[in-house]
Amino acid sequence: MITFIISIAVLVAGYFIYGSYVDRKFKSDPTRPTPAIEKNDGVDYVPLKTSKIFLIQFLNIAGLGPIFGAIAGAMWGPVAFIWIVLGSVFAGGVHDYFSGMLSLRHGGESIPEIVGKYLGVGVKNFMRIFALVLLILVGVVFVKGPATILAGLSSVGSFYWVFIIFLYYILATMIPIDKLIGKVYPFFGGSLLVMALGIFAVLLFGKYTIPDLTPATFSNMHANPGKFPVFPMLFITIACGAISGFHSTQSPLMARCLSNEADGKKIFFGAMITEGIVALIWAAAAMAFFGGVRELGETMALPGHNAAWVVNQICDTMLGKIGGLLAIIGVVAAPITSGDTAFRSARLTIADTFSFKQGKLVQRLVITIPIFIVAILLTTINFDIIWRYFGWSNQTLATIVLWTAAVYMLIRGENFWIALIPAIFMTAVVTTYILVAPEGLMLPYSLSVFIGCVITIILTGYFFFYRSKKVVLGRVTISSVRNN
Repeated sequence: MITFIISIAVLVAGYFIYGSYVDRKFKSDPTRPTPAIEKNDGVDYVPLKTSKIFLIQFLNIAGLGPIFGAIAGAMWGPVAFIWIVLGSVFAGGVHDYFSGMLSLRHGGESIPEIVGKYLGVGVKNFMRIFALVLLILVGVVFVKGPATILAGLSSVGSFYWVFIIFLYYILATMIPIDKLIGKVYPFFGGSLLVMALGIFAVLLFGKYTIPDLTPATFSNMHANPGKFPVFPMLFITIACGAISGFHSTQSPLMARCLSNEADGKKIFFGAMITEGIVALIWAAAAMAFFGGVRELGETMALPGHNAAWVVNQICDTMLGKIGGLLAIIGVVAAPITSGDTAFRSARLTIADTFSFKQGKLVQRLVITIPIFIVAILLTTINFDIIWRYFGWSNQTLATIVLWTAAVYMLIRGENFWIALIPAIFMTAVVTTYILVAPEGLMLPYSLSVFIGCVITIILTGYFFFYRSKKVVLGRVTISSVRNN
């Protein structure tokens, strides 16, 4: 319990201390006009209240990520607390802050366009495809999952629920952001927070024992430690709740709605820290509810005992009938709301790629219809194998964004280490993972770690080589971006 309480306190302190430090180094400017003001089109660029933006951003980046990922990560034991805390403050918070603030500084552009400005045209074109594929995959999975659950709760088949959810997605993707997302999403975001806070209260005052981090538990407590080493598996498993590349696709949505650049820390860094707190609560609940880490692993190994089942069990027991309702909201509404913003981000990514304005309905339809034709076709194939690559792809996207932030800070002559250190670490994580993982090359663990470290050292050396020449990766000079 002590480790858990300290972890919560460190996350809160991280927001006020480190979040403020990052904000000062970025030099947010409350007098600078934002895209929501300069480009207000009544559709995607629409000023919203800060409180609404925070809850929408939290829901967009969270979904089920900090719940399901934390439950899976809890099987490694209390070491998961360390990653959630350090990841949220020094990696995820920095990643989300820069992805949102750089979008603010560049007219609300999508992340591939921003990456291209600092890492070059080749990387930009790769990111356009990479991010678009990732967004569509997220959207499709968040159709099939909720549809299956809703079919089990009703007498209506999953096919019809897929149809209904897709209709909703098409609507939410195209209509002005303040008409649906701005009105409904704060409620669902608040519901996720209420559910987490309720479980937090029960953990504190109920008869539950949360494992502490001690010399005995500072180890890999996974049921199969040989197959699931802490590095890099834990850092891929707990993505949302520590750092997630998907967040960088969502932050520009809210960057187009901010009226004051000074609110960036609250929205982007703050939502990430809040998500980290939610992940901590769910990781602790998963360890405590079943009697310990070993018992959690044994329970999860049983047929049908997945993360969704754990959520239902914990909510029903700890929170009663209200918990059951919140659980349904969590496992149905949360992924749906992440799915529709994924499709909305996909539309805007394509629009930014071709400089195609989205003010008129017909302009939005031209992009939206092809996206959903592809998405509907994807629902007919087996997604299990493809989705196994999502975790790696997600963290690879986050790594690229961190390198972009490091280059941006280097160009401006500011402290680039705040982005460079997590970029280096995540590079080692994603390269090692794809080498050792079952969906990767399945190389021996020691060899994979060695190669991963070598690749990381090479990329880091490349960064400092260009630093010495005052010209960075994408041939962007200091003078050319001083005003951004």
